[in-house]
Amino acid sequence: MAEIESLIHLAEQFGRLPGIGRKSAMRMAYALLDLDEEDAAEFADAILDAKRKIHLCPICQNLTDRELCSVCDDEDRDRSIICVVEDARAVMSVEKVREYRGLYHVLHGVISPVNGITPDKLKLKELLVRLDESVKEVIIATNPTVEGEATAMYISRLIKPLGIKVTRLAYGVPVGADLEYADEVTLFRALEGRRDF
Repeated sequence: MAEIESLIHLAEQFGRLPGIGRKSAMRMAYALLDLDEEDAAEFADAILDAKRKIHLCPICQNLTDRELCSVCDDEDRDRSIICVVEDARAVMSVEKVREYRGLYHVLHGVISPVNGITPDKLKLKELLVRLDESVKEVIIATNPTVEGEATAMYISRLIKPLGIKVTRLAYGVPVGADLEYADEVTLFRALEGRRDF
């Protein structure tokens, strides 16, 4: 069968997404072709709408399409605790537990010199600005990977001299796992069993 240039180009675009291989990208491209024109336009509009509207919350660096994210905007949250996570997906995972009522701070990555990610490329300055006398505890909830541990230790060394309690999630979350894939019970136990760092 002769190659259809537009279909190949469409599959290549899907293939640019993380975790999408060549076969999956081609399946997605074919699935999109099965949509009627109105549904395809709605799909394209949703992508463009998300790109235009979603930005970083100026306080916690989480993704939002409002001025402030829903957590920072919630007056009932405990503002004395900040949970530091690697990415926005981790916020969604912890929120599913419905037990944590503090605030968040999203780093947008972890320290990884091999990949060229140094501390200055993370949202650490924005975290330090938030650490006033009202903050009593910072929970470091980076993934239990080598990079996540190195980032946690780096953050701990920055914060401890400020006299703020620094804790780390307990290892209810398996080593090498991502928070976004942990179930609610495991995350709840990890939050409950957090320890001094």
